[in-house]
Amino acid sequence: MLIIFNKRKIYSYLVASSMVVILFLLSFSIIGDNFSTVLTSSSTKELPIYSVQTDKKQVALTMNCAWSADDIDSILSTLEQNNVEITFFAVGDWVDKNPDAVKKIAKAGHEIGNHSDTHPHVNNLSSEENKKQIEACSKKIEALTGNKTTLYRAPYGEYNNVVIRSAREVNHTAIQWNIDTLDYTGLTGQDMWARVSPKLSNGSIILMHNGTTHTADSLDMLIKNIKSSGYEITTVSNLIYKDGYEIDSNGVQKHLNNLGAKT
Repeated sequence: MLIIFNKRKIYSYLVASSMVVILFLLSFSIIGDNFSTVLTSSSTKELPIYSVQTDKKQVALTMNCAWSADDIDSILSTLEQNNVEITFFAVGDWVDKNPDAVKKIAKAGHEIGNHSDTHPHVNNLSSEENKKQIEACSKKIEALTGNKTTLYRAPYGEYNNVVIRSAREVNHTAIQWNIDTLDYTGLTGQDMWARVSPKLSNGSIILMHNGTTHTADSLDMLIKNIKSSGYEITTVSNLIYKDGYEIDSNGVQKHLNNLGAKT
């Protein structure tokens, strides 16, 4: 009887031990899955919007403002003559130096986006520093126009996950471009058009700058050529989707309805 009792005891012990091991492995597997999910989420490459997938023949024209404001009156006059509203991305320092120009842009009905406060290399900044750059610029623009900014274009076209997520955390959508006129290099209008023309497509976002050699005197021709190519010029906010979208690996914003998914 003693031997039988020990065998049963040993058997019960083995069963109990096996159950502990199984439960431990199961728990480890679940934790491992969750850990893997976290790693995947944290390592996902964040992207700004470079362009938009749309059936509409629309493109957004954008103007970065970081240098002088001597050509703003000429630019605004050309835009008015062509009945076009665009998006200006202003740096906070530029806003400080040119408050009248900011007011004129807003009064003319154009959209003003955020281009940071001091135009730093944002990839070198922490999340808090990135958010401070965006919020400081937005407050300056709001003080002059009454409107907070909602779009953010990082200086130098730089971005990383910290930059994109920081913008989102302060309610800004990060915007890049897929067509660069290279106007800041001193190109003539014809040279700019030679760059723009073959790349034009529905949902394109075009980059220009004020304070350059030929932007102001080339703007009328560029606008007319874009329009004659069958495209309507609009603001970034009118072009992008506000919700129910994804951004693919090329930075193209796509509405989920266009992907066969529910929004």
